[in-house]
Amino acid sequence: MRRAFLKKSVVATLAFALSLSALNAKQADWPKEITYGVIPVAGAQGLQDTFGNVAKYLQKTLDIKVKLVTPSDYAGVIVGMAHKHIDLAYFGPKSYCEATKRANAEALVVEIDAESGTPGYYGYILTKKGSGLKTLADIKGKKWAFTDPNSTSGTLVPTVMFANKGINPQTYFSRVIYSGSHEASILSVKNGKVDAASTNNLDYNRGLGRQWNADTFNIIWKSKLIPGSPMAVRKDLPESLKMAIKGAFISYHDKANLAKMKILGYVAADDSTFDSVRDMIKFKESLKKKQ
Repeated sequence: MRRAFLKKSVVATLAFALSLSALNAKQADWPKEITYGVIPVAGAQGLQDTFGNVAKYLQKTLDIKVKLVTPSDYAGVIVGMAHKHIDLAYFGPKSYCEATKRANAEALVVEIDAESGTPGYYGYILTKKGSGLKTLADIKGKKWAFTDPNSTSGTLVPTVMFANKGINPQTYFSRVIYSGSHEASILSVKNGKVDAASTNNLDYNRGLGRQWNADTFNIIWKSKLIPGSPMAVRKDLPESLKMAIKGAFISYHDKANLAKMKILGYVAADDSTFDSVRDMIKFKESLKKKQ
């Protein structure tokens, strides 16, 4: 199944990339510089090590300056795009949905997860090995970490899961915090600052062998497949530039950097890819009204 998906994706994306080859040259209506914002899924240095390489690739391919910025929270990327300080952004699915409403964002591509071979990823709930916490029942009354209010796997997905099980995190746990990033949540579990945290397989895998090991954690819950995280642009950018950026991502094949990012590459996407995430957002909003 994975091979069949990849084969179809490769054929489709190669055809798309070839159709865009004429757009590689800089167009007269393109800006001299674009700003590329990245949500803080990891620390600033980690983002520079991976997305910095992507920015350099885009700069060379598009023949315009690409400036990478890493705001301290998800909202910073959304607000930056809304005020036209950010032109291109790496969002999570939920933050992208918010950016379509507030910042005129338009999805171009999504990541292909190296683990599943599909354009999506999985939410995780982690506890520390040796803690004796192996089920959702075990973490009742313990310290819990979400990531960011605009995170999909770090907040939205587990919140919906908890609600479906009749769990109110504010009363179920002894303490609830927002760590700020997936890396911070995972390290908070590792270092004993919290007992359990929500994250995802991509960010978990990105730190394996560097900041933590597989035998450091229990994975006590795994979500259904979540649509992949998109690269999105401001809709008002020149159409030829948007198409060139899309083609550049689809053609990106730096194997070493893709391996660091734990993805196989990028595949074309559109706004409807994230309709299931919008349904979860609406469900979460309905919960607030009932409170």
